[in-house]
Amino acid sequence: MNVAELLPLAFLGAVIGLDVVSFPQAMISRPIVASTLAGTLAGSATSGLLVGALLELFALEMLAVGASRYPEWGTASVVGGALFAGMQPAGGAGALPISIAAALLTAWLGGWSMYLLRRGNGVLARQRLKELDKGSRSAVLGLQVTGLTADLVRGGLLTLLAFMILAPAAQYAGREWEFGTARSWALVLALAVATAGAAGWRLFHAAAGARWLFLGGAAAGTALASLR
Repeated sequence: MNVAELLPLAFLGAVIGLDVVSFPQAMISRPIVASTLAGTLAGSATSGLLVGALLELFALEMLAVGASRYPEWGTASVVGGALFAGMQPAGGAGALPISIAAALLTAWLGGWSMYLLRRGNGVLARQRLKELDKGSRSAVLGLQVTGLTADLVRGGLLTLLAFMILAPAAQYAGREWEFGTARSWALVLALAVATAGAAGWRLFHAAAGARWLFLGGAAAGTALASLR
């Protein structure tokens, strides 16, 4: 990718990364939305949609609570969706699993970047404690604007660096991939479904009859999917 192609994606990653926690939390950072938007910018909205749907299954494992540390799926979805779209139509059998792996790695790195940003925000807040104790409006606004700006920059830089490093690696891995398309896609789907199933089970396994309701729902969904 050249600079002209990277900058729009970096800007999208910045906005998406900001939406995850800071502002406006409008759900555009959900994987299926962010990845579809990134795929559109990279030339294939349907490719982005496919990656986004799979990443939604992986993201079900995350339960965001307060300031806990968790994967950041917004920028990760931008990276995964755009990589897969950019590898089409000649990306080969490994395009999907490689793009998903790149997104998972970016999500993990994104989680660490959010943690470091919070630590930095805490340092800045402690430096202005006296002003905050006095109810200083300028101190509050200053900290809010600084935090929002830093989060925007975080998302943009993370997206840009991820593309600069992972895009060449993805192209190389795609050329060396030896498994067939069916096996490669089945592996990704199996991992995504297993992750989502485990996450769901952890949340509702204590409910009465949860096991049979879960198995029944899974069987019904599989039957409906096979009839299409």
